[in-house]
Amino acid sequence: MTTVWDKVIGQDTALTRLRLLAERPTHAYLFVGPEGAGKETAARAFAARLVTGNDDATSRESDLIMRGAFVDVTEIVREGAAVDSDEAQAIVQQSVLTPTEAPLRVVIVHEVHLMRDTAAARLLKTFEEPNDKLVFILLAEQLLPTLDTITSRCVTVHFPALDTTRIAQQLKEEGIDWDTAERAARSAAGSLDRARILVTDKALAQRQAAFAEVPYQLDGSGAAVVRAVETVSTLIERAAEPLLAKHEADLEALESRVKLVGERGSGRRALAEVHKRQLRKFKTDELREGLSLMAAEYHKVVTSLQHGVDPAIYALAVHHIHDAISALSLNVNETLLLHSLFAKCPSLHMIAGRRSMIEA
Repeated sequence: MTTVWDKVIGQDTALTRLRLLAERPTHAYLFVGPEGAGKETAARAFAARLVTGNDDATSRESDLIMRGAFVDVTEIVREGAAVDSDEAQAIVQQSVLTPTEAPLRVVIVHEVHLMRDTAAARLLKTFEEPNDKLVFILLAEQLLPTLDTITSRCVTVHFPALDTTRIAQQLKEEGIDWDTAERAARSAAGSLDRARILVTDKALAQRQAAFAEVPYQLDGSGAAVVRAVETVSTLIERAAEPLLAKHEADLEALESRVKLVGERGSGRRALAEVHKRQLRKFKTDELREGLSLMAAEYHKVVTSLQHGVDPAIYALAVHHIHDAISALSLNVNETLLLHSLFAKCPSLHMIAGRRSMIEA
């Protein structure tokens, strides 16, 4: 039998615990782990298990829940830089609704680690006086002291990051040759979903080389900054084309289902929101990896101890890059972020020239 747990890869310990927890459910759970570790898929699988009372993935309810399109399972995602009062109000509204089809309602709240203090305070009463037909599943990348009042009322399940070998093994099981699987896994930042996209990306090496080359293209002028930003932005847009093709296929499949079963619960809006989040996450992950490659180039200079080179200048560039990487999780304008960052970064053109002369 195909089970709802089958799509959660490499999280055997977490799944064992979830199976046990499903036997005696409580009102709130907190799934903690890095992006791409599988906690989002596990949340939907757990919701399906709670709603249907079994692990069967082939039922109508389970299929809709796993696609984010079931009426009694609601997913709350942030609109801005944080989970703020608007999302908190949506959670409160969901908490007072009675189930439409299922014996209970499940509310999945994404990125709780980005919840503002005011939003957390607003939700406290909801968690202190839970509805007996409502289950919360909160998703967070890390545990924060500022959210202790809420997280202390949840059962916590940890999802450690997937390692490169496990991702590569899964890709191989899906029919990808080992070299391609391993290369995609190394660039996937622990995300199996991203690795599945990268295996179709013929320009991965070109994109990585372009980011690594940025410090050598900068010359202190605004024109060089503009060129560098345009180059990497164009490459990232091209990298997203396989994901956009998958989105088109998802929409075509949805329209086919609508023709067969009608409009009710079609999930067009939910699917559009999922696609929007996936695209943004993919581009953000690409930027994270690319900026890390830039940082590595500056780090080489810091550790090279070349005569006449002040390592502090390049160490500061590494610091600026890591600040930019951290800012990517705050829904910033990525183009403006890159312009600002590249304008701060020193050129490595002269360093490269000096190194070539020494090696010669």
